[in-house]
Amino acid sequence: MGHKVAILTAGGFAPCLSSAVGGLIQKYTQVSPETEIIAYRHGYQGLLSGDFIHVTDTVRANAHLLHRYGGSPIGNSRVKLTNVADLVKRGLCLEGENPLQKAAERLVADGVDVLHTIGGDDTNTTAADLAAYLAENGYGLTVVGLPKTIDNDIIPIRQSLGADTAAEMAAGFARNVLAEHNSASRQLIIHEVMGRHCGWLTAAAARKYRDWVTQAQWLPEIGLSQAAWDIHAVFVPEAEIDIEAEALRLKAVMNSVGNVNIFLSEGAGVETIVHELEERGETVPRDAFGHVQLDKINPGEWFARQFASMIGAEKVMVQKSGYYSRSAAANEYDLVLIASMTDMAVDCALAGVSGVIGHDEQDDDTLKAIAFSRIAGAKPFDVTQPWFRQLLEDIGQPLPLTDN
Repeated sequence: MGHKVAILTAGGFAPCLSSAVGGLIQKYTQVSPETEIIAYRHGYQGLLSGDFIHVTDTVRANAHLLHRYGGSPIGNSRVKLTNVADLVKRGLCLEGENPLQKAAERLVADGVDVLHTIGGDDTNTTAADLAAYLAENGYGLTVVGLPKTIDNDIIPIRQSLGADTAAEMAAGFARNVLAEHNSASRQLIIHEVMGRHCGWLTAAAARKYRDWVTQAQWLPEIGLSQAAWDIHAVFVPEAEIDIEAEALRLKAVMNSVGNVNIFLSEGAGVETIVHELEERGETVPRDAFGHVQLDKINPGEWFARQFASMIGAEKVMVQKSGYYSRSAAANEYDLVLIASMTDMAVDCALAGVSGVIGHDEQDDDTLKAIAFSRIAGAKPFDVTQPWFRQLLEDIGQPLPLTDN
């Protein structure tokens, strides 16, 4: 009997989703052309509602086009199967209905025996729960996940799909934003980078940006100065921020260079901000996952208010690279990584091996299907890594005291 495969992408976008969908379709077409493929629209929302796309011969023949684009052709959503209240509110489940059971029954009704989930830890572990539920009810479902997150924070996976591209895009974004440094005198520019709990993307983007800064040719005689284009501070959630000490340091930079540029992870200092809001009796907005809605509390604006007067800024600019970065098409590094992972994902699926494909940091970075029980999110960025410590030394920022 031939396989019937379903693909879904879920969570926030990353620069790998379109390419990963294309890679899976290409690999199945190459090694198992008789396999029927469908794609659920908007992740678990489409699974619950039975909304899917048939992968036709035309799509198979042109799947290579998907490598050129960002976003996800089959759509994402932040629908979470364990958040029953949110599902009822969305009209995806009735009161008293078990979403896991409904999703499982939909897979059975659609005849799916292989499910590929492309997402973060929650997307993939939810799929594992589905497989376990179906196994208990005598239905075999092979689930093979692919790790997607621009935060690069999935345990124990070395490198998530799309993360390198997101860092490259954030660095490119910064080249244009930081060019604004002399649009006014004594300007403070904060480049806010996505990263709720993990500072990897902020640090990686800063590293890529500084690679450009240190290799570019400058002409200080006319005001084209490396010091003015450089990064003067990098703030990540994993390191404590001594605001008063940093303000003193950055005021000296402002007096000397004429401007200050900061790379800020959106999750840096959030606990302090939330505490401040709650102390004032304000309600902190949260999403269906219980996460603080960072766009509503605006960490960049908060930091701007803290620093502006302390460093004597005459103009303040806060710019966010998040959506620009996460919706990009995959770069060459990620295209190679995606291809290696989608090829293995199909091989594992056809062999009936479930798990999340990735380089296992706890097994010499071996590329394999990692058991769902070992997958977890919120892997902290290691601020003690030599390259990050060197980055901070190079920009004159004190080495961090960690919260860990």
